[in-house]
Amino acid sequence: MEQENLKYVLSILNIPKIGSAHAKNLIAYCGSASEVFRQKKTHLVRIPGIGAKLAENIVGFKDFDKAEKEVAFIKKHDIKPIYFLDKEYPRRLNEIADAPILLFYKGNTDFNVPRLLAVVGTRRATDYGKAVCEKLVEELAPYNVTIVSGLAYGIDYAAHKAALKAGLPTVGVLAHGLDMIYPSAHRSLAVKMIEQGGLLTEYTSGTGPEREHFPERNRIVAGITDGLILVETARKGGALITAEISNSYDREVFAVPGRIDDESSAGCNHFIKVNKAFLAESAADIAYYMGWDDKQAKPKPAKINLTNLTPKEKAIVDCIGKNINDIDTICLELNAPSHEISVQLLEMEFKGLVQAMPGKVYKLTS
Repeated sequence: MEQENLKYVLSILNIPKIGSAHAKNLIAYCGSASEVFRQKKTHLVRIPGIGAKLAENIVGFKDFDKAEKEVAFIKKHDIKPIYFLDKEYPRRLNEIADAPILLFYKGNTDFNVPRLLAVVGTRRATDYGKAVCEKLVEELAPYNVTIVSGLAYGIDYAAHKAALKAGLPTVGVLAHGLDMIYPSAHRSLAVKMIEQGGLLTEYTSGTGPEREHFPERNRIVAGITDGLILVETARKGGALITAEISNSYDREVFAVPGRIDDESSAGCNHFIKVNKAFLAESAADIAYYMGWDDKQAKPKPAKINLTNLTPKEKAIVDCIGKNINDIDTICLELNAPSHEISVQLLEMEFKGLVQAMPGKVYKLTS
């Protein structure tokens, strides 16, 4: 990305009340970032989403020095800015509406490789959680997966460390600028990650790890990956927020089960229970559901013989075949109570006719 264009993109983001969504709109209508600052207010107010107040902020903006200092910082510290129109920009992230217009990266990883997985969990990881995390990441090594997490204490740290040990690229998505490492205790790990993966953020230098930045960071963790592994978490916490975001982005979510009386695994168990996550006991489970398991592909189920279906089974198969595949909509379509449909679907699952997916959604097995 050219330094001059970078300066103007940064300047747009420095305008009060202008975020990535408005910035993308402005650049699209004006033709370039620099042209945004050459427009008259009368033209700017005609751009969708840009009212009189924002137009006034743009026309009155003069603080280009801040952007120039950031450009100098980026150059000095060998940071790669990734613009949303660049080919290096994570293609998966471009699928989401609130993707950042600009990312800052230090490292050597390609974000558009075939396989990226997020691994997240509690900051207060138990020995069980750490051991399972290390085992899963080690088992993922043959699949050449890039491991993404948030460089936090607990499961994040264990995932990054295990990836380095297994020879896998690992990326830490930060909730602050690249002029610092938080927590500072992970500095030595972060340095190693730059050589075998990297550090990624949407925040400029001088931006600290404020509370509101962590949920924003979590959407990037979810957005740049194909799926997410929830290793160990209680019923509340940032890991569950990230898992919910992954579900909303139609990413696959996996959860490692724990003891039913263990609060440290209550969040994982709950996600499995309500069909928001696949149960994952090994990397083989993950590879199978992701369609990566070429070496040990499970046998394909036999095709459904429609002549052997009961009338109720046939009605449900017809619904799913028409993409009426979540339990609530099936109940409405068939005018049947949810408990009756739930029992029927469970029986069909035992017979191998349907497969339960996250979010109370079902698909035919063949």
